[in-house]
Amino acid sequence: MTLTEKRRALITGASSGIGKATAIAFARAGIDLVLVSRSREALAAVAAEAEALGAQAAVCPLDLSLVDQVKPSMAAIAASEGPIDIVVNAAGMAYTGPLSEMSLADWQRVLDLNLTSVFLGIQGLLPTLRQQGQSTIINVASVASYQAFPDWGAYCASKFALLGFSKALAAEERAHGVRVAVIAPGSVNTSLWDTDTVHADFDRSKMLKPEVVAQAILQMVQMPQEAVVEELMLMPSVGTF
Repeated sequence: MTLTEKRRALITGASSGIGKATAIAFARAGIDLVLVSRSREALAAVAAEAEALGAQAAVCPLDLSLVDQVKPSMAAIAASEGPIDIVVNAAGMAYTGPLSEMSLADWQRVLDLNLTSVFLGIQGLLPTLRQQGQSTIINVASVASYQAFPDWGAYCASKFALLGFSKALAAEERAHGVRVAVIAPGSVNTSLWDTDTVHADFDRSKMLKPEVVAQAILQMVQMPQEAVVEELMLMPSVGTF
């Protein structure tokens, strides 16, 4: 791929939050989109906004929590919507509650979406990413990849693991021209805080905006191919809270 060729990014969790903000930032930068999330209707709204900015946007509904479907579905998307040279894994969930009381089903639910779906999705996409000669994977981790918080045990476990997975993948894929990077934001004001699995009383006005995280992701993707921002921790100026 040359610098004059059109770029195409697959973004998971693209219907809201960081994923949606990244899709819009990419569209403004002239990057075409493959949008992945559960809701076709929500994705269609994001696609319409992106297309109004001049980007092409394919809508690909997929429930990433159904992990046995992720790898073949991503491979099929790559075949139908490729070539893809950027992947942003922004889908995820949070769960609060003491580890001593957490059910195995809830534990597995967090790990499946935050970690296993990323692993399987990348497996499905790697053949097309390698074919481009120059491609980039950005995994959206968290400050909870580095710091443990009480009552956030499963979330921390999934994000610590995502960081380790990303580092190992980066080491394996350098020879194939695939850059792998991690962005680790602090608290971001998204709909995650409104879900029934999260119970936390934080001042959301002091959190990062999804658009700020999206701009950082765009800058990471736009680095010259001979360089990579392997890890970026992006915090609210007020710090962790």
